[in-house]
Amino acid sequence: MHSKLVIIGSGPAGHTAAIYAARADLKPVLYEGFLALGIAAGGQLTTTDEVENYPGFTMIKGGELMDSMRAQSIACGTEIVSQTVAKVDFKAKPFKYWLHPMGDDESVEEEEHTADAVIIATGAKARRLDLKGEETYWGNGVSACAVCDGSLPMFRNQPLVVIGGGDSAVEEAMYLTKKASKVTVLVRRDVLRASKANAKRLMSHPKVEILWETAATEITGATPQGTMSGLTIKNLKTGKEESIEARGLFYAVGHDPATLLFKGQLDMDEDGYLITTPGRGLTNIPGVFAAGDVQDKKYRQAITSAGSGCVAALEAEHYLAGLEDEEPLRTQADAHGHDGAVVNGKI
Repeated sequence: MHSKLVIIGSGPAGHTAAIYAARADLKPVLYEGFLALGIAAGGQLTTTDEVENYPGFTMIKGGELMDSMRAQSIACGTEIVSQTVAKVDFKAKPFKYWLHPMGDDESVEEEEHTADAVIIATGAKARRLDLKGEETYWGNGVSACAVCDGSLPMFRNQPLVVIGGGDSAVEEAMYLTKKASKVTVLVRRDVLRASKANAKRLMSHPKVEILWETAATEITGATPQGTMSGLTIKNLKTGKEESIEARGLFYAVGHDPATLLFKGQLDMDEDGYLITTPGRGLTNIPGVFAAGDVQDKKYRQAITSAGSGCVAALEAEHYLAGLEDEEPLRTQADAHGHDGAVVNGKI
């Protein structure tokens, strides 16, 4: 199958790109993935119980929001394929790609597909700690994004915990101080990895308690709503365990962008995020664009992902229009010696 535009990924970036591309008559094909990264089609928002900060919705379930985006993509004319892209070749044009068969089979289909342009919106996955009780309370007190979830009613004026010692952890904790009764930060080491300025801000805040050389071991709950209510922690120096009250737990231990597929072909930073031209979504290969968390290591919000998906689609439209403008010139050149040379007095 050959397509003008292929979109890889099905989060807010991918679907926004699809909506804009479909309305521009680019007939996009979107590969939403089959449990890619171990997450259902729709990306990280499908693991978020309530979304309060997406414009147009006072409150909406993350899964419902992504279902609405998917339905709009289809209504605008996007073809959605529920398979995962397994392999790509961006070395020549048209670009080539291959798929995983459906199900648990990890092999690669032999059939080769091609596209004139590609938008990568494969996202990133928050690192988890595999604590006892994590699966039970994920979305019911446990989160990997304070800015996304920290303002929810269940967390307001409650004791909250942040795990991490870097700048992201400091920013998450400082944000939560505006909502929580108290914020406890668990740091595995005896120092913060954050910048000196951020470390000073955190350590001087009256609502913050830092527990050094401490790790969490179990998330517990006993609330009528089925949400978490406590956390078992362990001092890594003494081995002593204790239980503390916690109505929310926020991981700030990093994200892993879904870019392994593009290694060796697209430029990435030291953490594996795709490097793009700021504000344009251009990668180092003309015709390949990136949007959403796969190229955004700072904000990682649904709305910023959607915005970057719009930008990538508009840039792809511009790129494809340029290819169409070149086509008559190439055809004419082919008819007269392939190089545009003068033949019988004509170009």
